[in-house]
Amino acid sequence: MGFNAAGGNLWTSPPWEPLGEPVVRIREVRAICTAPEGIRLVVVKVETTEPGLYGLGCATFTQRPLAVVAAVERYLKPFLIGRSVDDIEDIWQAAYLSSYWRNSPVLHNALSGVDMALWDIKGKRAGMPLYQLLGGRCRVALPLYAHAAGRDFQEVEEQVREFATCGYRFIRCQVAVPGRSTYGVKGDLSERRDWDPRAYCRIIPRLFDYLRSRVGEEVELLHDVHERVPPIDAIQLAKALEPYRLFFLEDPVSPEDAEYLRLLRSQCATPIALGELFVNPAEYVPLVRERLLDFIRVHLSAIGGLTPARKLAALCEFFGVRTAFHGPGDVSPVGHAANLHLGLAIPNFGIQEQHEFTETAREVFPGTPEIRDGMLWPNDRPGLGVDLNEQLAAKYSFPDHVLEGSWPPLRGVDGTVLRP
Repeated sequence: MGFNAAGGNLWTSPPWEPLGEPVVRIREVRAICTAPEGIRLVVVKVETTEPGLYGLGCATFTQRPLAVVAAVERYLKPFLIGRSVDDIEDIWQAAYLSSYWRNSPVLHNALSGVDMALWDIKGKRAGMPLYQLLGGRCRVALPLYAHAAGRDFQEVEEQVREFATCGYRFIRCQVAVPGRSTYGVKGDLSERRDWDPRAYCRIIPRLFDYLRSRVGEEVELLHDVHERVPPIDAIQLAKALEPYRLFFLEDPVSPEDAEYLRLLRSQCATPIALGELFVNPAEYVPLVRERLLDFIRVHLSAIGGLTPARKLAALCEFFGVRTAFHGPGDVSPVGHAANLHLGLAIPNFGIQEQHEFTETAREVFPGTPEIRDGMLWPNDRPGLGVDLNEQLAAKYSFPDHVLEGSWPPLRGVDGTVLRP
C-alpha cells in the first residue's frame, strides 16, 4: 500500500490535502456480523487515527450477508485505508466507480456501510446529531406505520385497533389467503407454499371494505402487494382499492414492470409507493420526473447510503414525491437511525416503516431510536446516536439456514417460480 507524505493513500486520495487542522484518517474498516433477533445483520465499523473516534454504518443485505462482508473487507478496506474521513462525497464517488460494473446490491450495501459510518464520524466530530448537519429539523419525530396482519378480517381489525390505541395513525394491513402462501402473514393456514395471485386479488378489496366500515376514516390504511401479481392484475387491484382511500399501495408492480405505472396512473388515483428493490438512485429518476409514484421506498443501504439518499430526497421535493424509507427488521438499528436523521431533515418526508426492536437488540445496539405514540424519536447524541456492543454482538451469530439466508422459492399453483 502506498501513502503520500501526509499519510494518505496514494492510490485513492485526491490530489490535494485539507488545510488547517491535522487530518483525521481512516485507520481500519471492519464488517461485524450479528443476529440478536435471528435476522442476519451486517454493520461496518470505520476506525480513525483519532483515538476513540469511530463510525458505524448499516450494510445489511440479509439474503447475501457474507458477500457484503467480502466486499467490505477484501475490496473497500484497502481502497479506504489512509483516506481523510472528511472526504465523504469524494470517497463515495471513487468507491462507487471502483468496480467499473455498478448497480450491485452487494457492492452498494458495502459502500453504504462505509458512507453511513463516515457521516456518523462527521457528526461526532461536530458534536451534533447528524440531522443538524443535514440542515436541521423539519419535525420533532417521524410518524411510523405499523404492520397489522391476521388469518382473517377479524384478526386484522383487532390488530389495527390495538395499534391505534398505542398512538399509530398509519397501519399496513395484510390478510391470509386461505389455503395459500401469503406475504406479510405469519403462520399460514396450511403447509402449502404455492401462491395464487387471482385469489389474493379477490380477497384484498374485501378486506379494506371490511376495515373501512369498522375502523372509520381516521386511521390511514396501507397495503403491500410485494410485486407478486401480474401487472394487469395489479392495475385492477389498484382500481378496486380506490374507494377505500389507502395512504399508499406498495409495490403493485416489480422494478422490471415499472412501465406499467403509466397505465395504472391513467386508470386510478390510488397513491403508489415503490422502490425498495431499486439499487441505484437513477432508477427512480424517470418515475419521479413523470410523477408515476407518490412515495419512494428507498432501502438506504441498497442504494449506497446517506449520500445518494439525501440527493434523491431533494430531487423528489421538486416533484411532490414524498419519502417512505424501507425499515423492516433486516435493517439494523444503525440503519433505522440513518432513516430517522434524514427523515427529520427533509421537508418532503412522508412516512417511516416501523420495526419494534427487542430488548436484546437494544442491548447490542445502545442508543437504538425509541418509539413513542406511533412515532420514532431521536436521542440527540452526536452522529447517528447508535453504538454497538461488540462483545454482546458476538454472542448472536448468524443462525443456521440451508440457503444461508436466501429467500426460498415462491411458486404458483402449477409449480412455476414467481417473484417473492
